[in-house]
Amino acid sequence: MQARDTYRAAIIVCTLGIAGAPVHAVEDADFNFDTTEDLYGVCATTPEQPEHTAATLACRAFIEATVQYHDAVSDRKTMKRLICYPDNATIGDGRRAFLSWVEANEQNAERMQDIPVVGLVRALATRYPCP
Repeated sequence: MQARDTYRAAIIVCTLGIAGAPVHAVEDADFNFDTTEDLYGVCATTPEQPEHTAATLACRAFIEATVQYHDAVSDRKTMKRLICYPDNATIGDGRRAFLSWVEANEQNAERMQDIPVVGLVRALATRYPCP
């Protein structure tokens, strides 16, 4: 009996957690990645949204490409690194850092209209600053 009550409580908590989570509508135009706000719309999709799989893959690819490019062009001789992430950082960590950064800066219209690579690098540099 107690296990069943615990199970029910867990289901209720999970349901409330999902129902209470903000759902960000993603539109086809967001996949053009014109602005930081577009990238946020793509990266903030939730599993119950029909475009979640495509959006998740697009978000991961954008983060991976940005970090790979940053790593390829920055070195300590000619271009200082902007992002100094630890070896164990994951793309998921980067996504969470970006979402947190946007949530803290979403009232800044200028930053939300920046090209998304600038917003993403700002977010990652905030989370993983260089000494």
